[in-house]
Amino acid sequence: MQKLIPLITLLLLVSCGKKDDSQNAAKVKRPSVSASGDKITFFDKKTADFFAVQDAKTSLLIANLTAPARVVATVVPSQENPDQNLVLFDTPEMTTIYTQLLQHLANINQIEKVTIKQRKIELERIKDLQQHGAAAGREVLEAQTALALEETNLINEKASNLENEAKLKLGGFNADALLQAQPKTVWVISDIPENQLDKINEGNKCIVNFISFPNESFSGVIDNIGDVIDRVTRLVKLRITIHDLNGKLKAGMFGTSRFGLSQGKFIAVPKEAIVTVMGKDYVFIKKSDLEFERKLVTTGQQADNNVLVYDGISDQDHVVIKGTMQLKGLSFGY
Repeated sequence: MQKLIPLITLLLLVSCGKKDDSQNAAKVKRPSVSASGDKITFFDKKTADFFAVQDAKTSLLIANLTAPARVVATVVPSQENPDQNLVLFDTPEMTTIYTQLLQHLANINQIEKVTIKQRKIELERIKDLQQHGAAAGREVLEAQTALALEETNLINEKASNLENEAKLKLGGFNADALLQAQPKTVWVISDIPENQLDKINEGNKCIVNFISFPNESFSGVIDNIGDVIDRVTRLVKLRITIHDLNGKLKAGMFGTSRFGLSQGKFIAVPKEAIVTVMGKDYVFIKKSDLEFERKLVTTGQQADNNVLVYDGISDQDHVVIKGTMQLKGLSFGY
């Protein structure tokens, strides 16, 4: 009998422990999920307080867009012709195109201002001689043919020049800017996504950093936005002008350009607040101490660590920014 007493005591203690555990488990209630997952209600304020929130508010957002940058051309004085500056390109192809442009412009100038004028004067002189019986009709015809030939040459030269201007455009250059550029001018090309075009204007300032000078920043100005969007990459070229007074930058150098973009007035939430399910974006709003509501939202691009929200929430909504993955699991049954 004495041997049974410790055993009975142990069984009683075990049974009491099991009873206490079941009572504690009964006290912990799972959150209530209703309205097809749109509404989550907790029964314990301490648990609900785990989910940190931040008030949504409309504000003017400014973000930095960064893009790869490359020095595509520099301008240096010509030793042979002080009146003509040299443009040094980073590719032989662009050098060839620009050289052809200069040649065609010279030909056009020669034909327009010299050759055609001479042919017209010659034609008028022969016509006058014909009227006085000193020249035959054949000579008039030859003079007319010579004038027509030069006019045709002028048309051909202008057509070729247009082709070169188009090639320069595709490369991010403007023929007039090249011709009028001053020494120490440096041109940088950056490619940006087409969906950022509405945020950038000619004349905007930017900062360019180069691999060759990691501790220096160079101030530039956007002086041209490309007229063509690449059909594959959907990028457009920006031409940035830098005045390199110290002559440090060389054609072909690589770097990064940064643009301060005004996004406008929008509601923005931290990216941690957004959950995505089957291609749709959601946030969770804290409606009361114990209640949370799922909201379908339309989002835009990311600005720094925030995501623009165009609709779905309002100013002063308490947006959950911590614990969103747990709410996502409860809401969608994961």
